Formats: sequence, C-alpha cells, structure tokens
Amino acid sequence: MKLRSTLMALTLASATMLAGCQNGSLGDALVSSVTISDGEVKALSDQSCAQMDSESKIAGKNSKYTKRLNKIAKKLGNNVNGQPLNYKVYLTEDVNAWAMANGCIRVYSGLMDLMTDDEVTGVIGHEIGHVELGHTKKRFQVAIASNKAAGFATDLLNKHAGKVTELISADQISGFAHQIVNAQFSQSQESEADGYSYDYLKARKLNTKALATAFDKLGGGDASLMSSHPGSKERADAIRARISADGGK
Repeated sequence: MKLRSTLMALTLASATMLAGCQNGSLGDALVSSVTISDGEVKALSDQSCAQMDSESKIAGKNSKYTKRLNKIAKKLGNNVNGQPLNYKVYLTEDVNAWAMANGCIRVYSGLMDLMTDDEVTGVIGHEIGHVELGHTKKRFQVAIASNKAAGFATDLLNKHAGKVTELISADQISGFAHQIVNAQFSQSQESEADGYSYDYLKARKLNTKALATAFDKLGGGDASLMSSHPGSKERADAIRARISADGGK
C-alpha cells in the first residue's frame, strides 16, 4: 500500500534511518529515550488498527476471503495468551499480513490469492510471533522516536514524559499506522518469528511444511511481506531443517 502524504513518507524515512543506526548513535539514543508500557502499546494498536481499517476495503462476511480466513482462524484459536484475536481481510492485490498487540490481525486478499490455507496459517503464526516476542513493541518505540526526530510532538514529549499515547495526534495517526505496518523487522527478529510460527503450528498439529512453501512463494516476486534478510530461500531451508530434525513431521 502506497503512503499517501508527505507526513507518511517523512515518518517512514525517519523510522528507516533510526532502525539502521548503530549502537551509540543519535538514533539509538532517541529510541532508548522512549519508554512505552504494554497498555500504551495496546492503546496505540487500537488507534492504528482502526485507522488502517478506515482506509481499507474490508471483505464482507459472505466474501470467499472472509469464509477462508474464518476457517483458518478456527485452527489457530481465538486468542493468544489470553488476548482475543480479531481477523479481517483487506481487499487489495498487495501481498501482506500483520498483527498488533490488541489482537488485530489483518490479511490481504493478494496474499490469500497466492497461498493455500495452510500457508496463510503459517504466515499468521509468524505475525503473531512478532507480537508475542516483543518485536512489535520495539517497532512502536522506533516509530515514536522517528516522529520525535522529525520534529513531531517534541513539546509534548518534554511536558508529558512517559505519556506515549499523547505523542501521536489524530492528524498524525494515519502516517503512524502506515509506518508501523510497513516498517521492516531485523534479521534476528524475522528468524525468531519464523521459529515461533513453526512451534505454534507444531503444538497445534498443523502443517509446518506449508510455512516453508510460503517462503518459496514469497521468494519469487516483489512481495513486501517478510522481505527483510535473511532471504526467503534461507528461511524456507531453515524450516525444512527443523522438520527434518523432527523426523520429517
């Protein structure tokens, strides 16, 4: 999905700059200056998810995509660690999916067109992994720090230290939401989320091989989903190695 304003472009560029900074840099100092609680992450997730929903065409309850996703959701369960999960499909050719700390899970129809139900299940497990492993919380810290770096809400930061949810105004939430959805995770975070999805599927006796074939399909085009290094082939190979170590099951 294309960013729709100069604000979005600026905040995303700032987030990319901050995410790529080395230890001891100004970027790291800005990120470390942002303290965000689990409650604040959930509140910002509520705002961001609602904003993305308002800007997207959502599949209706009788849509073939919604019916497929409901079938997948039954296999995954309706909550993770006590957090209820809320699933919707965005009608778009983009190949993407994401999850937030409030249980908001969004899958794009372009991804569902590309993949089988089992492969979509593996991808959702991966996205849930980012939330459960704290990667999404870190992404919120980077996004807020990038807004600060770009000059947004600096006065609020000084006057309301620790009140992170006050840093993002109603006018800024669209850019912030896109920033959260589109920013890339690090190599180690992607690998950890892959492992989480594998364990998640295995514990529920679901098809772990489909996680590897999902990576095979993502490696053949310009899909943005899970596009950070390591590459799709390496990640598919890592999943197959785990399957082999588990006796091929």
